[in-house]
Amino acid sequence: MDEAVRPSYKAGLFDRLNIALFHFVNRFIPWHKLPSLIGALNLEALRVELRQYNLHDTYPDGTFQGTQATCPMTSTRFEKARNSDGKFNSTEMPLMGCTGMRFGRNFPRAFCPKPHEEDLWNPNPRMLSERFMKRDRFIPATTLNLLAAAWIQFQTHDWFNHDTTDEMYNIELPPGDSWQGGKPMQLDKTGPDEIISDTDHKSPGYKNLNTAWWDSSQIYGSSEAVTQSLRNMDSDGKLTLTKDGREQFLPRDENGLPKTGFNNNWWIGMEILHTLFALEHNSICDMLRRSYPDWTGDQIFDKARLVNCALMAKIHTVEWTPAILGHPTLQIAMNANWWGLVGEKLTKLLGRISKTSEVVSGIPGSGVDHQGVPYSLTEEFVSVYRMHSLVPDKIAFFDAHDGHHRKTIPVEDMLFTKAQDPLDPPEELSFADAFYSFGINYPGAITNNNYPAFLRNLKVPTDNFTRDMGTVDIVRDRERGVPRYNQFRRLLRMPAMKTFEELTGGNKALAAELSDAYNGDIELVDTLIGSHSEPLPKGFGFSDTAFRIFILMASRRLKSDRFIAGQWNADMYTKEGLAWVQNSTMKDVLGRHFPELKPVLKNSKNAFAPWTMLDKSKAYGGIETNAPAK
Repeated sequence: MDEAVRPSYKAGLFDRLNIALFHFVNRFIPWHKLPSLIGALNLEALRVELRQYNLHDTYPDGTFQGTQATCPMTSTRFEKARNSDGKFNSTEMPLMGCTGMRFGRNFPRAFCPKPHEEDLWNPNPRMLSERFMKRDRFIPATTLNLLAAAWIQFQTHDWFNHDTTDEMYNIELPPGDSWQGGKPMQLDKTGPDEIISDTDHKSPGYKNLNTAWWDSSQIYGSSEAVTQSLRNMDSDGKLTLTKDGREQFLPRDENGLPKTGFNNNWWIGMEILHTLFALEHNSICDMLRRSYPDWTGDQIFDKARLVNCALMAKIHTVEWTPAILGHPTLQIAMNANWWGLVGEKLTKLLGRISKTSEVVSGIPGSGVDHQGVPYSLTEEFVSVYRMHSLVPDKIAFFDAHDGHHRKTIPVEDMLFTKAQDPLDPPEELSFADAFYSFGINYPGAITNNNYPAFLRNLKVPTDNFTRDMGTVDIVRDRERGVPRYNQFRRLLRMPAMKTFEELTGGNKALAAELSDAYNGDIELVDTLIGSHSEPLPKGFGFSDTAFRIFILMASRRLKSDRFIAGQWNADMYTKEGLAWVQNSTMKDVLGRHFPELKPVLKNSKNAFAPWTMLDKSKAYGGIETNAPAK
């Protein structure tokens, strides 16, 4: 059977019937226009079909994932603790998902070839960035707050990080482009893994420098050595923080960057979230120490990390996702990922009603299943999380106590070593002020012509060259063999667009612009630009095309993890730790560490949706700063 149609695993009879039924229904009605409960069943059918046909290993056989003989667990500690390298999440395949393992694919590698040189530059990526990414005016996403934008970067830093080489691309500028004096833009090439199969010649494998597990490596690091360096290393099990007056801060290294698991691409959004969840780790340690006074520092640390990681996974699943995908069907589907269709109240009251069904009782505790393919994150997963448009040009800061406007600061003045500056004298903004401000500022909408100017002219301190991230995003997808938009859709069993006007949902001006840029060839449209151009389902923050990868991989990150899908019990987490996860929300985390935020959060249903403003914030007419106008 052809690789393109060979299933990774065989679905059960009920699932196959469900898939067939909704194939018929979707000829006439898309899933997002069905009644919510029926739409949720439609999504379940989509997810099962995606699991069958859209998971592909980039290793020639399972031996590369290690065995108990080739990679023995020399310390029993990691039977009930996460290893920072990512090893031993699976005891049968101990290297699966660990740092240095390859990204997988959502499509057969025959459809993900390394591009020929002329294909890499066709059409010119810088020209596309200028025409479809350049922000002429800020387009806000008014159903979200800026905390939602910071959160997703905080999470992706935990999930993936490609290696690069010393070899450089020289990206020619289009005629008339005077960017950086008109010289070609330089970009380091993604480093391919060594050749281990014939397929690697045509479709290289690429290593993930992070662990692929939901293990909060952005805070704890992707190696045991880094993790040890971030701890107090005494009996309290805590992460090291420094105190400056009333606030605790992440310590700094000799270059002025924070000491944390991942500190690349740093800005104030990362500063506040990394600090928040370092504080949360330390609070969990205090709780565990009260309950288990005889435990060692390692025991306290290991359990606190497990609890903190699971809490972040839960927040992302049942809070962040329903905020950015604000569709009634998604409210049901994402809550069901964690709690099952029986819901939160019954699950908390009765525990798991079904021992194995993720649909009935949620993925945590349902049992590990890799759907026939060793777990990894995929190149296409990286592609659909290109969300730089979420970042605004500037942030208006307000006082968390009475809401008065303090100052407005360009984001480019809060990058890298300057990320902490607003929280230091003479700025004297508190963390509570920063979180309140992020709660009432809007992020940018994920659409065309909404990349912030500073990201299209970004100088990274560790580099000797400047980058346009819009151009970089297009080149990275092409370089790594991510199929172009129409092929991407075909491989997801979605209809390909026949015309540019069909792609844009009838927007003739945009269709004409796309047709001109792509020389009338709709097959050349890049997945990122196509996804930015298609009409969105109601309430969606990103495209239905990108969403298909999301619904597959969002549940896979939970379902493959033995610490979540497998040993989800008090023996692994402790009774107190499990309760901490199940009874905490993002609002609880914020209120635990910054009690002054509790009054304003009281009326907020979702911490990633715009918060209720204090009166003096309402009076501020600051729409030009992307804060709500009076």
